[in-house]
Amino acid sequence: MQTNLADFIRDTAEGQEADAILRSCVHCGFCTATCPTYQLLGDELDGPRGRIYLIKQVLEGKPATQSTQTHLDRCLTCRNCESTCPSGVQYGRLVDIGRKVVEQQVPRPLSQRLVRSALKELLPRRWIFRPAMKAGQAMRALLPAVLRNKVPPPQPAGRWPAASHARRMLLLQGCVQPSMSPNINSATARVLDALGVQLIVAPKAGCCGAIRFHMNDQPGGLDDMRRNIDAWWPYVDGSAGTKVEAILMNASGCGVTVKEYGHLLQHDHAYAEKARQISHLTRDISEILPEFEQQLLPRLRVPAATRVAYHPPCTLQHGQKIRGKVEAILRAAGVDVQLCGDSHLCCGSAGTYSILQPELSYQLRDNKLRHLAATDAQLIVSGNIGCVTHLQSGTDTPVKHWIELIDSVLSY
Repeated sequence: MQTNLADFIRDTAEGQEADAILRSCVHCGFCTATCPTYQLLGDELDGPRGRIYLIKQVLEGKPATQSTQTHLDRCLTCRNCESTCPSGVQYGRLVDIGRKVVEQQVPRPLSQRLVRSALKELLPRRWIFRPAMKAGQAMRALLPAVLRNKVPPPQPAGRWPAASHARRMLLLQGCVQPSMSPNINSATARVLDALGVQLIVAPKAGCCGAIRFHMNDQPGGLDDMRRNIDAWWPYVDGSAGTKVEAILMNASGCGVTVKEYGHLLQHDHAYAEKARQISHLTRDISEILPEFEQQLLPRLRVPAATRVAYHPPCTLQHGQKIRGKVEAILRAAGVDVQLCGDSHLCCGSAGTYSILQPELSYQLRDNKLRHLAATDAQLIVSGNIGCVTHLQSGTDTPVKHWIELIDSVLSY
């Protein structure tokens, strides 16, 4: 694709990155075949190729409009298009750059600004989100359906192991996971403890940065990333008295972001090298467990005829390019794992998307649940808190993180 970027962005780091991405696109349109919003809406501008054209026009100096902003807002950033693209177009980075420019050019209505500000300030701060979630859970029966869907019933966390081990890893707790589904972190810690690995939580680590970054507050998102690096670094270099071998993620949405710290902070001279090392150390839990299969599998007691439907999160299969590992672990454990017919498609959660674009989000959720129901599974599992809570809001079939399933059948 030929480009001629405008002066305001041409010589910036983001402009040079966007230019390289745009030039790699050959207009083939393969991406439209796997784009969830294009499949729903059938509009070229609601598919990756159309959005790339819109971003190109804006970066070349054509003023952005409300319509431009709407089409970019409708993008899930699921990055399915990246998995499909034969040219390796890094669409996820391009749409972040494009959204940032459009946000600066197109003022949003007051109602949108208030909702977005609330999400950016509430979700990343556990000390605010936790009491808000508890209040919502206490009044859950009285909430309107649209809010009740976002407030899962209270769940016990389960015990956190107290044992110390020579092998240690850091765990990012996440923003909403400790309040919405606290057993995910505890189950992860129990499984790793049984395998001789101690999970450590750095007290000052917080939001991975994805919420602010993908809502066009990129400076705020980068600040969140720097705070995590500062919180983790004493455990990486050993100055905290404990040195870790990995940074473990059990929420793929956080994992894909932390793995990109090195790229996103490459021009920050104070953090570039640390960010690169942090990204290098970061592993999804599905990348960790295969190392321990010989220890783990003999201790699993899976009931006969346990059929489970697995929904691969977009941030795992498309963002991190991790495919097949969760299914392999569960099948090796004796679980009958089923993938639904549209397993490559987004469930509609996509971070804050289900709040900002509820109509499209619920259409995608309901489509996904129909396909999952066709597997006749007794349980649905996934690997990201957003997917788990979004899918559970539309079905009576239990939906859990897959590590909770491993924890429930592990003989301690």
